[in-house]
Amino acid sequence: MERRTPQREAIREAIQQADRPLGPQEILERALHAVPGLGMATVYRTVRAGVDEGWLQPVDLPGSPTRYEPAGKQHHHHFACRTCGGVFEVDGCPGNLGALTPDGFKLENHEVVLYGLCRQCND
Repeated sequence: MERRTPQREAIREAIQQADRPLGPQEILERALHAVPGLGMATVYRTVRAGVDEGWLQPVDLPGSPTRYEPAGKQHHHHFACRTCGGVFEVDGCPGNLGALTPDGFKLENHEVVLYGLCRQCND
């Protein structure tokens, strides 16, 4: 367990208050409001510690940098905006994807990613 510092608390708060997965730069921008002068190295260290400690979950989408969201959320998928690059949570799941699995294969996990324009970019 890492020490609790104002910098780490601001980073954790920025992630927990976000309504979507955030990349390191987005985390920094949100946390800077609470701790001016916060550095990117501290963000990376805190994110790495959060994943190691289990309170943070990486979100890896094809062709996109890793983003992070709080761990322990219900199963969900993501929508990636082609214009701004934002990634947003999509509640729910399309259902029995095991039916698509070839005979003799064992489905262990899945991720559905929708691509398009977010509300802001669509206006």
